[in-house]
Amino acid sequence: MERETERDVTLTTDRLVLREFREDDWSAVHEYASDPEVVRYMPWGPNSEEDTRAFIERALALRSGDPRKGYEFAVTLRDGGRLIGGCGIHAMSLANRSAFIGYCFHPDAWGHGYATEAARALVEFAIGTLGLHRVAATCDIENAASARVLEKAGMRREGHFREDALVRGRWRDSYQYALLDHEWKGATP
Repeated sequence: MERETERDVTLTTDRLVLREFREDDWSAVHEYASDPEVVRYMPWGPNSEEDTRAFIERALALRSGDPRKGYEFAVTLRDGGRLIGGCGIHAMSLANRSAFIGYCFHPDAWGHGYATEAARALVEFAIGTLGLHRVAATCDIENAASARVLEKAGMRREGHFREDALVRGRWRDSYQYALLDHEWKGATP
């Protein structure tokens, strides 16, 4: 998946800086990752401190992959640098040049368009920098806000998977979204 020459990747948007996680980010991540409302639609969490520290360790370890198969970014505000969430991109198939994206934000950051801005930056990085052909994402069908984010990021709903995820003892349905490189290139100047 890697076409980057640098091991540390930073993406910037109008309002955000997406930088790779650092060890000292764990407490800011834990603040939202331990919140039951934040992880309500996630297949993980709410996190214990140990869970959050393990996530940071996995995020740091991604940098040493050869070839690199994933990126986890701390989403910070350009103005002030406060960490407001996280997002990532992970290879599904190197041969097919496909990956999936995901994101999670602190509740204080909800409703400001940050998730859409971050998702667009991930898609641009995946297609424009990494040269991927297909970028996909899933969301719980009850998570209307996440579905809107994916649609605003240019993705199209491709499917509805019934009871495809067992989350905290309950079977959940998911929507599958995706975007192809020529669709993204055709939608951007």
